[in-house]
Amino acid sequence: SSGINAEWPLRPGDDARIKNFTSCFKEKKFLRFFLSRVRLNRSANAHDWPFVSRCGSEMNFIRCDDLPVVYQTLVRGDGGRWDLSWGDENGLMRVEFEPSSVAMCRETGRVYHPAPDLHGGVGLIRSKLAIEISSKFMFESEASCQPTGIDWQGQLHELHHDVLKLLPGLPALGRHSESE
Repeated sequence: SSGINAEWPLRPGDDARIKNFTSCFKEKKFLRFFLSRVRLNRSANAHDWPFVSRCGSEMNFIRCDDLPVVYQTLVRGDGGRWDLSWGDENGLMRVEFEPSSVAMCRETGRVYHPAPDLHGGVGLIRSKLAIEISSKFMFESEASCQPTGIDWQGQLHELHHDVLKLLPGLPALGRHSESE
């Protein structure tokens, strides 16, 4: 599965219905092309369609449950480092995993990590992976619901939560609903 669950309007002449798109893209080249062009929508219809992906002269308007970047897995990257992959479970698109940059939203329990600036600067870590990562969280006290550190591969990293500062500037579509 590609991890994409988005919808967008068809162009005029295509009966103007909204098509729902949940796919397991087989064509990796197209998927990489489409995902690499996802951007914040800065036009007048940004409230309804917060993200866009330009494909030649066509503009695909995208709405998703939270964010367009959803990290699927941790995979070994160059030099043995860990990368978070998105786009598919085999690492089609990757960013280097930075343990100290992981952040948990106190209100929803969702876990985030930095993403490329072009995509809004923040990505959601899918629930299954978030549970795995959060098992390594360190808390100041048992009563605290906000992690202060993460024990990653035997090394303690202090969490700085900077990525959460980006969320108010991004569309909050599913972010304020129950965690998946």
